[in-house]
Amino acid sequence: MDRRQFLCMAGTVALPLAARAQSAGMPVVGFLNTTSPDSYAFNAEAFRQGLATQGFVERKNVVIEYRWANGEYSLMPSLAKELAGLNVAVIAATGDLVSAHAAQAASASIPIVFTIGSDPMKFGLVKSMNLPGGNLTGMTLFSSTLVAKRTELLTQLVPNIRTIGLLMNPANTNAVAT
Repeated sequence: MDRRQFLCMAGTVALPLAARAQSAGMPVVGFLNTTSPDSYAFNAEAFRQGLATQGFVERKNVVIEYRWANGEYSLMPSLAKELAGLNVAVIAATGDLVSAHAAQAASASIPIVFTIGSDPMKFGLVKSMNLPGGNLTGMTLFSSTLVAKRTELLTQLVPNIRTIGLLMNPANTNAVAT
């Protein structure tokens, strides 16, 4: 290995360590998502903007540790454990039920804020909507419960329809028919 390669490698290792040292004392927020930074960039940006409206600006007075599974649901438990191991102040389990369950399994004490499209009580994330209990809270769009209504509207619009397709990741907990 020549001198340039060594310096390049040493810089690659030292730079993240220096950045962490500079951020010492800042709160650390974990951001957990099943997708990729490319496909979820608009929501990650909205997340940063939401934090900023509350006075938390990334790299200024808060550190955000991102963990992306890139569609590999099997990675979620280890990614959530990584965040819990960093002792983050809070975990934002974004995108779907798999993120919320992975964060829930990783820590019973770190506050977890989830965003899902299904019923958080049905899937064991909270005890009730108005008093969630435990260390999880969040929001739901109840989009999965709207499927029946959307199907009804579709059959009204196209009365002769015989087949309707729905694409989902089969590893997603919501993919199981109930």
